[in-house]
Amino acid sequence: MTPESVPTWITLIGNFGFPIAITVYLFVRFERKLDKLETVIMQLSEVIKAINKNN
Repeated sequence: MTPESVPTWITLIGNFGFPIAITVYLFVRFERKLDKLETVIMQLSEVIKAINKNN
């Protein structure tokens, strides 16, 4: 990297760094929500099995 290319890199990071950071943040949040959803679905499955056994 030469000193002449530094402004180019700063511009690239400024233009693409923020969208990449937001994307990573949203993926992490979405993953947590999917994990919670998976847990609830498994619990619901167990409740349905228990209800079907009693009938």
